[in-house]
Amino acid sequence: MLPPPTASAAPTSSFFARFAARITAWSGTTMAFCLALALVAVWAATGPLFNYSATWQLVINTGTTIITFLMVFLIQRAQNKDSLVLHLKLNELIAAHKGASNRLINAQDFTEDEINLLHQYFCLLAAKAKLDHDLGRTHSVEEAEENHQEKRRARSHK
Repeated sequence: MLPPPTASAAPTSSFFARFAARITAWSGTTMAFCLALALVAVWAATGPLFNYSATWQLVINTGTTIITFLMVFLIQRAQNKDSLVLHLKLNELIAAHKGASNRLINAQDFTEDEINLLHQYFCLLAAKAKLDHDLGRTHSVEEAEENHQEKRRARSHK
């Protein structure tokens, strides 16, 4: 098993990774929005100068299409990275918590059927917790099933 990357691995990231991160971060700024708004205003203001020609319309259509096309990939790249980091943090919390079910580590890699099955288990857990009338009590699915069975046995012996 490979050791986890360290913080010192960051400077060795590729040029594209650094470039994409900077563009993605900049594109969400007020300055980027104002620049885009100014470009649209300039384009609209030049409409009468070009008699609202097809070429004039083609300039804005082509420009916005190209920018949108490229930004989709940059945004998706950023979302993929953010999602992976979030999963890693959740995996760390699951692995570190004594009562947590380790089978949920890397749950993002489960099939849709496996996810639906786990969803059913957690719905069952929620239903059992609701019957407990104790919102502060938490436990794993296995513990919930054991607790539920113990409660049933205790009630049947009364």
